[in-house]
Amino acid sequence: MIADAAGLEDLLDRIADLSVIAFDTEADSLHCYFEKLCLIQISTPTENVLVDPLADVPMQPLLDAVSDKRVIFHGADYDLRMLRRVGTFEPREIFDTMIASRLCGVDQLGLGALVERHFGVQLSKSSQKANWARRPLPPEMIDYAINDTRFLLELAERIEAELHRLGRWEWFAESRDRMVAASREVRERDEDNAWRISGSARLCPRAQSVLRVLWFWRDAEARAWNRPPFHVIGNEDLLRVAECASSGRPFSTPRMANRRRRSFEVAVALALQVPEAEWPKMERKRGKRRTNEQLKRFDELKAVRDRIATDLQIDPAILASRGALEATSVDAASPALMAWQRRLLGLDVQAQAA
Repeated sequence: MIADAAGLEDLLDRIADLSVIAFDTEADSLHCYFEKLCLIQISTPTENVLVDPLADVPMQPLLDAVSDKRVIFHGADYDLRMLRRVGTFEPREIFDTMIASRLCGVDQLGLGALVERHFGVQLSKSSQKANWARRPLPPEMIDYAINDTRFLLELAERIEAELHRLGRWEWFAESRDRMVAASREVRERDEDNAWRISGSARLCPRAQSVLRVLWFWRDAEARAWNRPPFHVIGNEDLLRVAECASSGRPFSTPRMANRRRRSFEVAVALALQVPEAEWPKMERKRGKRRTNEQLKRFDELKAVRDRIATDLQIDPAILASRGALEATSVDAASPALMAWQRRLLGLDVQAQAA
């Protein structure tokens, strides 16, 4: 584990002349409120290395050293978001084995399934939900982390060869570029609707009002405690309490420390005092109704997509999702479909003919 400046400097010297490198990250979102990057895994043709972002060592020199290389990831979107939290990270080229495998028509896209498919090796799943912020890491977590990149370089070579054999490299390049662009987008929490958890829509307005108060109470408790909200109280319990309290029925309070239990009971009492004029309004999401011509266009596009997918023996959703087809049936110039998807569906030919 590299956890000091000297060790990082030695690593940078060792990878300086490499043109390709495998990367992965582990983060902690199950044991703290503020998600944080806990580990960086790196594999080269000669070694597997773990770097500790929690140590008092700046990560930017490492990210800079990788910027001129081809970086292999498996499911890069999340890794890119996490790495950009500790510095600027814009590699020269990214190869994502998950995107590439999907475009090759592979059904099981998990790294473990791909490693078993290509190398006959079964990877342990024992540390998937482990606390990656703990130090020192036990041997089984170290092995798990190293295995996340150990096979990526050779795996990428095999999958890239398959992409070229199938003539789908252009599909991959554009899909990867769209993923990288999306990973740069900052996701803002919708404070007005964050409380609308799964199951909240079935509650009556008063129960939703109680739920809203309790959700923000839970969020404040979790933030102060630096634990995920579900450590304070789970969604099912929030829904149950909101429904029972709003209708005057008795309810049991989930197990909590005495101080938190008292705070929770106060929050419930305050929630019941919210006047009706301030209760949440029922959400009514009404999209513009599609015309008969647009519905017909959607059916035509879907039929073409399904026929091509059958011919190529690939999941139709890979060629074009239902949402992308709907958007295109309404607006022929919609960016929902990528260029390779439009060409495959014959949309560019139709546009030229028009």
